[in-house]
Amino acid sequence: MMRAIKKGPRKTPTVATVPTGVVFDLRELTVHDGPGIRTTVFLKGCPLRCAWCHNPEGLSPEPQVMRGAGGERPVGQSYTAFELATILNRQALLLRDGGGVTFSGGEPLMQAAFVAAVIDRLEELHVTLDTSGYGTEEDFRLVAGKCDLVLFDLKLMDAEAHRRWTGVDNQPILRNLAALASMKTEFIIRVPLIPGVTDTPENLRAIAQRVIELPKRPRVELLPYNRAAGGKYAACGLEWRPAYDESVAPQANLKPFQELNVEAALA
Repeated sequence: MMRAIKKGPRKTPTVATVPTGVVFDLRELTVHDGPGIRTTVFLKGCPLRCAWCHNPEGLSPEPQVMRGAGGERPVGQSYTAFELATILNRQALLLRDGGGVTFSGGEPLMQAAFVAAVIDRLEELHVTLDTSGYGTEEDFRLVAGKCDLVLFDLKLMDAEAHRRWTGVDNQPILRNLAALASMKTEFIIRVPLIPGVTDTPENLRAIAQRVIELPKRPRVELLPYNRAAGGKYAACGLEWRPAYDESVAPQANLKPFQELNVEAALA
């Protein structure tokens, strides 16, 4: 059930305190980034280096140029919180009808102060945070506490495997998941299904076990594998080397969740 939308601007900081952020895409009419029709704000910069990342243009926090067969295009535009909120508020009549605004990335927590300042200026809009959960607890609480819904990625429960496949430790993620479970903000856990990596029975069972240990039990969504990633890497000057077999279909195994009475479905 969708929480009541937070009404009106949260606060009105002075011009001198308005943060600036870098966005690599403002995608309108999205339907997979939260309830209803939404505008999704993709923020640049991510501390993770997931082997399956399908937004390589979001990895660097700096504006860059992508080069492809169609020529060059700049990726990454700076906005003040006021400028971005003004753009989003202009769409309010459409977005208020069961939809809203989603902050994704990259990783929004890398620009926590900016995201929080934008949310403070949104007018009667449902706000969703799509996050890996990797960041300081202070930044996480700052942003998640202003949202109506958090889409929280859980990739791998084994610490060593998490470091191997994402480049970072999963302890900050698990700490922020525990913090989220103690907050009033609704949340959904999402698991990207990567063949032979995240879709193993052992990993899915470990995720289900962590879910039942939380003080409140969220729904789990298993995300289908995105095969469109590779083509973007060359345009970003990067090499696509997934180190797993893309030709194998990932296993959408709901049994570990069913055995522990965790609500789960393929998204």
